[in-house]
Amino acid sequence: VFTRDGVEKDKRALEIEEMQLREAKKDLTEELQIFEAGLFARIHSVLVAGGIEAEKLSKLPRQRWLELGLADEEKQNQLEQLAEQYDELKAEFEKKLDAKRRKITQGDDLAPGVLKIVKVYLAVKRQIQPGDKMAGRHGNKGVISKINPIEDMPYDENGTPVDIVLNPLGVPSRMNI
Repeated sequence: VFTRDGVEKDKRALEIEEMQLREAKKDLTEELQIFEAGLFARIHSVLVAGGIEAEKLSKLPRQRWLELGLADEEKQNQLEQLAEQYDELKAEFEKKLDAKRRKITQGDDLAPGVLKIVKVYLAVKRQIQPGDKMAGRHGNKGVISKINPIEDMPYDENGTPVDIVLNPLGVPSRMNI
């Protein structure tokens, strides 16, 4: 549902917008969690190498790890750099989320006089016939040459008829059939 900028959105448009916002936030949060896991693993290794026991470290919340001080100056510098990376990561996440939110909630640029456009896409199921080109999702493709009734199809050792018969000359060109 596309709504002109400045026109109040109806209930359905707001539902779609809310769903898109939830989906975008979920995706970005998942991405952030992956980055955070890697970053906190590096922070953990720096802190353990700096002399803090892993057992005590596991009792502290992760956010407090960044506030700890180390006696070794080199390890302390590494910890500060990782803390800066974490802050940059959070800021980037917020910026991405804000950009997504703006993009989803902004009005659409429509022709003069048009307040709302609803686009509906319909999928049409059609019967295959000889001459139709059929393709699988693995790069295999071919042309339908003949359609047989189920009783004329070959069957396996269990007596179950097969769904499709492929030309053996087409198989070597695509080994993933």
